[in-house]
Amino acid sequence: MNEIVLMSDPRVAAIPVAECGEGLVDVRGVGSLLVDTRKQDPADAFAHLREGVVERLLAAQEQLPEGLRLLFVEGYRPPSLQRAYFEEYADSLRALHPEWPEERIRTATSRYVSPPEIAPHSAGAAVDLTLAAADGRELDLGTRMNADPEESGGACYTHAENIGEEARAHRELLGSVLTAAGLVNYPTEWWHWSFGDRYWALATGAAAAPYGPKELAPAH
Repeated sequence: MNEIVLMSDPRVAAIPVAECGEGLVDVRGVGSLLVDTRKQDPADAFAHLREGVVERLLAAQEQLPEGLRLLFVEGYRPPSLQRAYFEEYADSLRALHPEWPEERIRTATSRYVSPPEIAPHSAGAAVDLTLAAADGRELDLGTRMNADPEESGGACYTHAENIGEEARAHRELLGSVLTAAGLVNYPTEWWHWSFGDRYWALATGAAAAPYGPKELAPAH
């Protein structure tokens, strides 16, 4: 997809889900990913991903130059939390642009937060991550993670031109290892990558998405 296709695009929702039943796993218990706690929640849902996504992240990390690591920030997001994020950002856009019709609000919101019914995070298929040195120090990727388009002047878009050369090189490195491992990027957010969800299916030409919305089983 050379054009920027937003999560609100009907083509994304039209992709069927053929749920494979794969479980959610806690990334802190497998492999060697650095895990940031800024998005930690009481149930530790944030640290979970589908098994197939974790395997691909670990494969991507193996391809990084020595001394660099993937820094995991957020994975699974319960559908209720996704809905709250979507409505919160939509409300902020309504306040900024009271003249906008609801369809434009929905489209603009989806640049930054996926509509709940198709959200890759709620399928355990998406991860927000960045690059870090071995000691956990984040590298410069042009904006803070989760900077919205208004705050960043559009620099949150993966291929934005209003970032420095070092940040662009870091984005290209991050993109190269994740793409090689089979993940796809949401082009309005340099940090958002997914595998197995409807957006991934549309981007790769897959007939269906193996991962659909999922509830995290309570810990025993």
